[in-house]
Amino acid sequence: MSIIQHLIVEGYGAYVTKHSERLVVMKKNETVVQAPLLHLEGVLIASSGVSISAEAVRECAERGIPIHFVSGTGEAYASLYSAGLTGTVQTRRAQLEAFRDRRGLFAVLAFAGGKIGSQANLLKYMAKYRKDTAPTLYDVLRVRAGEVLDHQVELDELAHRPEIAGGEKVTIDDWRFQLLSIEGRAAQAYWGAVKQVLPDECGWPGREGRGATDPVNVALNYGYGILYGQVERALVLAGLDPYAGFLHVDRPGKPSLTLDFIEEFRQAVVDRTIFGLVNKGTQIDQDEQKRLAHETRRMLAEKVLDRLESAEPYEQKRLPLRAIIQSQARHLATFLRGERPAYEPFVVSW
Repeated sequence: MSIIQHLIVEGYGAYVTKHSERLVVMKKNETVVQAPLLHLEGVLIASSGVSISAEAVRECAERGIPIHFVSGTGEAYASLYSAGLTGTVQTRRAQLEAFRDRRGLFAVLAFAGGKIGSQANLLKYMAKYRKDTAPTLYDVLRVRAGEVLDHQVELDELAHRPEIAGGEKVTIDDWRFQLLSIEGRAAQAYWGAVKQVLPDECGWPGREGRGATDPVNVALNYGYGILYGQVERALVLAGLDPYAGFLHVDRPGKPSLTLDFIEEFRQAVVDRTIFGLVNKGTQIDQDEQKRLAHETRRMLAEKVLDRLESAEPYEQKRLPLRAIIQSQARHLATFLRGERPAYEPFVVSW
């Protein structure tokens, strides 16, 4: 029996149950796959029409194995954890209090800085492999990376403004519009550069979120949905409330902190994976409703989860991206509790 760390279950009529020391996926009374619980790190329910037994849920909860649910369009709509995995009351109290002081603002400045730095570095990464084969595109990508980094300078200038650097009572509410403006202009430069990299046959209309129909945006949205579950798990394990964010405003059912924190990791985990597949000619198959085909969903889920196991430079070591996300979540928790002087974002290397 093969070792499976991430069990992906998709396809109408699939059923997950527990037998002995393993999870078993059945379909039409036939065994599709068996995953030993000893090695399992997570379960991803990747389509509608999938059932899971109470015994399987309980076993996963007792072993600390999260179960994530993602729709066919990439919407991460639910996650199941053990109640024992939630963090300390002190961490969550500190998190809620930080919204009303400078800690929340400085956390958002770090999230935005990490995102912009990773956007620029991913453009440099894609450029370096085109220096000899496509020198004009190489020059374009390098210039666009510089344009993205110009907005990092704006963030730094904002952080050093006297009313922010020296103001104990300054809050994210005071500066939300300015931060969203900087992030938005950096994203515009980044996605404009991405358009230069993708093959013409992709029909890339520019970045679109919910409601996208072109294959690249649909694949990106699906990849982000998978990443949401991984990021949310890291926050929960660090004792944080994924629904109490800073930049993203509060709404019922909206995982605001997950949406804030994920910005550091979109480029490293999902964008690099999807752009690499597309540029290698991998087919992104869709059905008549422009949703991803079942086999494409499975392939993308496997590729994104594999990318999470890839090692990147981090704190003078090389660690899997999954471990980096967890470490960053713990750093955020200690910063919000006042045990760390600053929160430093993760920026992917190039």
